[in-house]
Amino acid sequence: MNPLIPLYVILGLFGLVIAIQLLRSIRIVPAQSVQIVERLGRYAASLGAGFHVLVPFVDRVAYRHNLKEQAVDVPSQECFTADNVKVHVDGVLYLRVVDPKRASYGVTDYRFASVCLAQTTIRAVVGKLELDRTFEERGAINAAVVRAVDEAAAPWGVKVTRYEIQNIKVPDSVLRSMELQMKAERDKRAEIAKSLGVMESKINYSQAAMEEAVNKSEGEKERAINEAEGRASEILAVARATAESIKTLAAAVSVPNGGEAASLRVAESYIDALRRLAVPGTKVVLPLDLADPAAVTRHTDRLLGK
Repeated sequence: MNPLIPLYVILGLFGLVIAIQLLRSIRIVPAQSVQIVERLGRYAASLGAGFHVLVPFVDRVAYRHNLKEQAVDVPSQECFTADNVKVHVDGVLYLRVVDPKRASYGVTDYRFASVCLAQTTIRAVVGKLELDRTFEERGAINAAVVRAVDEAAAPWGVKVTRYEIQNIKVPDSVLRSMELQMKAERDKRAEIAKSLGVMESKINYSQAAMEEAVNKSEGEKERAINEAEGRASEILAVARATAESIKTLAAAVSVPNGGEAASLRVAESYIDALRRLAVPGTKVVLPLDLADPAAVTRHTDRLLGK
C-alpha cells in the first residue's frame, strides 16, 4: 500500500473544507434585509442588500433582520375594567426594524418583548376605563399602546407604527345586560322622537290656525273698511247730488215764473204719487179737493214753503 494515500485523502478533505468555506463566505442579501456579521465573536458589520464576501473562518452571519413592516399578533388576554368586568382583548401590533445592530444586541427577541409590553399596556389602559367607554375609546387605547411600546422599543432599534384592537369579548351575562340596556336606550330614543314629532305637529297646527285667524281678521278688517268707505262715498255722492238739486231748484225758483213752474212740477208729482196709490181695492183719503185747482196750488205752495 502506498504510504502517500492517507496524505492525499487528508489534503483532499482539507481542500473540500476550504472550498465549502469559500462558498459560504459569499453572501447575497435580498432587498429590505440586513445581515449582522460578527468577526471572532464581535460585531463587525451590517450587510445591506447586494453581494458581499466574508472572511472565511473569521466572519460569520449572527443575525438576520427584515426591514419591512411586520404585523405581530397580540394574543387574547384577560383585562378588568374600572367597574370590575372581565373582558378578553386581542389585537395586532405593527412594527419595523430601524436599527439592525440594536435589534440584535439590545434585546433577546424584540418581537416577543414588544408583544409582552403591548399586553401589559392594554391591561393598564383598560383598567382605567369603564366597560361602556372601553368600546367607545378604542382609538385612545390603540394610541396609548403605540406610545408606550414605541418609547420602550426605541433602545431596541424598533419603531412601532400602530396597534389595532381586533376583538373585545365580554361574558355572556354582561352581553345580555348590554343588549337589554341598548334596547331600552333605543326605545327611549324612539319615544322621545315620537313625542318631539307630536309636539312639532301641534306647534305647526297652532301656528297655522293662528295665521289663518290673523289672515281672516285682516280680510274682515279690509272688507269692513271697504264697505265703510263705500257707504261714505255713497252718502257723500247723495249729499252732493241733493245739494246740486237744491241749488238747481233754488236757481230755477228765483227766475221769473220759476215758482209757478215748481208748483206745477210738485203738483204733477203729487198727482202721480196718488195715482200709483189708487189701485183697485184701495181706499184713498185725499187731504184736498183735486177738482179745485186753487186748492192744489195752495197745497203745493205750502210744500214749497211759500
